[in-house]
Amino acid sequence: MSDQTNLPARDAWNQAAGMGARQQRGHKDGQGQSRNQEESTLFPSDTWKCPPEELGHGIQGLEPALLPRPPARPKTSRQGKLQRLHSVQSRVSGRRVKGRNSEDSSSEPVDTDSSCGSLYGGDLSGSPMQCLQGRSVVALQKPLSSSSSSSSLRECDTSESAGSTTEYRNGTTRPDSQPRSDGPDVKTVPSANRKLPPVLPSKPLPPMIINLDSQILRTSNRIDPNFVDYIQRADSSQKRDLNLSHGFEDNRSSFSMSSSSSVLFPVRSEDLRNRSYLEGSLLASGALLGASELDRYFPDRRVRVFITTWNMQGQRLPDKLDDLLLPCDSQYIQDLYVIGTQEGIPDRREWEIRLQETLGPHFVLMYSAAHGVLQLSLFIRRDLIWFCSEVEQATVTTRIVSQIKTKGAVGISFTFFGTSFLFISSHFTSGQGKVYERMLDYNKTIEALGLPRVVPDTNIYRSDPYDVTTRFDEVFWFGDFNFRLDVKRAVIDELLDSTAGDSLRSILHYDELTKKLQEGSIFKGFKEAEISFLPTYKFDIGCDVYDSSAKKRTPSYTDRIIYKSRQKGDIFVLKYGSCTSIKTSDHRPVYGYFQVRLRPGRDNIPLCAGQFYRDIYKEGIKRRFLREQKRRAFWNQRNSMVCSVS
Repeated sequence: MSDQTNLPARDAWNQAAGMGARQQRGHKDGQGQSRNQEESTLFPSDTWKCPPEELGHGIQGLEPALLPRPPARPKTSRQGKLQRLHSVQSRVSGRRVKGRNSEDSSSEPVDTDSSCGSLYGGDLSGSPMQCLQGRSVVALQKPLSSSSSSSSLRECDTSESAGSTTEYRNGTTRPDSQPRSDGPDVKTVPSANRKLPPVLPSKPLPPMIINLDSQILRTSNRIDPNFVDYIQRADSSQKRDLNLSHGFEDNRSSFSMSSSSSVLFPVRSEDLRNRSYLEGSLLASGALLGASELDRYFPDRRVRVFITTWNMQGQRLPDKLDDLLLPCDSQYIQDLYVIGTQEGIPDRREWEIRLQETLGPHFVLMYSAAHGVLQLSLFIRRDLIWFCSEVEQATVTTRIVSQIKTKGAVGISFTFFGTSFLFISSHFTSGQGKVYERMLDYNKTIEALGLPRVVPDTNIYRSDPYDVTTRFDEVFWFGDFNFRLDVKRAVIDELLDSTAGDSLRSILHYDELTKKLQEGSIFKGFKEAEISFLPTYKFDIGCDVYDSSAKKRTPSYTDRIIYKSRQKGDIFVLKYGSCTSIKTSDHRPVYGYFQVRLRPGRDNIPLCAGQFYRDIYKEGIKRRFLREQKRRAFWNQRNSMVCSVS
């Protein structure tokens, strides 16, 4: 590189070099002292800095500091701009330290970003020549070769490009007792790159004990194991590609989802783009009714169903329904509650509100149907309503006059995930010995009950157009079938008074429905759990005494619950009993809860879309809250009573 290229880049310090040369020439002629005093007044307090090329490079005396030679290697085009910036920053830095005295300036160490920096000395209030001489002396103590000079220039270039300049430190000064070492083995750390060591705990932190399991809620939203590889890939991708300085995506949600149970689960954007709620697959992980959703809510793929039937005889409602819907022999609540009544109360809405009040806010009334005095209500846990299809209903009248709706059947059907359900509540012909009429009621019901209508059949190859029970996977039929014990009243009374362990089995030997089920002439394919309770008909109202009227009707098992499934072993009976604490009717309610196997479904069915009876829900929860307030007020008043003894 020529001198013409170097002069414009070093115009700031060339003037100082020229002044220094004139001073030395004046000193040889005997005029140096007067000229130094004259020039010192021109620069009373400016701070002089020279580029790194001026320090050393095999120079004798002060001549090298005044006449620096160009570096051995050509400089880049960027060097000129950096040097001009360096000169301007040096002048600004000189003005900042104008008020400092010469002692503080000479003892204060200098922070540099490369090996080209040195300890500045001299009096700032003196002449520029003295400042140059002080720097030259320091430079002579550590001579540099031409190779080290070029290396220093490159280091200076690197440090200056990072925004650092060779200037006085404005921070805390070092005491004189601890001078800075300028040896060759000392490595200077730039102030901008200094980092504090990380703070480590003295001992391992104790683990956090968080228990997310709940014994109250049986079902848990478990994370799908298919997403484990996604979480690992997402974590590694974030570590490799993302940076805090360029916008960092929060990955705390991925870490929180690595637990065994989670309410929310990760969904990739690619899966969401490919997901279709109109058409799905049985094994597709993105289907709403598919296997992944089913395993998340039901790891064992079984749903619990509670069914109860009660002939209310049109009487008033009991004060509490807890013993009926929440029996003490059940530790956990069920997932579905199906309540069928015969000869129900005229105020159907009041009955539904009472049911909602008893079940509480965890359940919603998904559907309710009625046929005269026959009523059928379906409650479901509110977080499961999204996996149900549209609910369909149908009714059948078994009376000769169709306007009289005291005998007949009402049915409700829907599909839950990939399993179709049918619930039928019936009231057959009453009377002792009228088995044939009751069989006619059964045949008319299975032929006339037109279900399903819109929701597709899950297995059309096993369906019979003349039997509604063959068109569904799981069928529950319950109600007042009115099948009696075909024996005299005295025989039943004797067996009831007997203390023998097999007395119930002896009573069931006379049951009409049990005989027909064994013959297969009625309720084909249906089963009934073992009966371990006393006959539920007929009682005197308000007591546990069987019919004491002049008719002396024979006690019978008129209220029953039977079930049927397409696949063997799909329905497992957990409990089958009667509620003896409710005595407002001549019938005792019969209940049972079952475990039903579920299968994944397709997304090509019309969904319920979360619809339920909101007005029933609001009124039931309101009454539940008011009842709790009254109970607390009663106990507070009772506990505040003070008895005084005189």
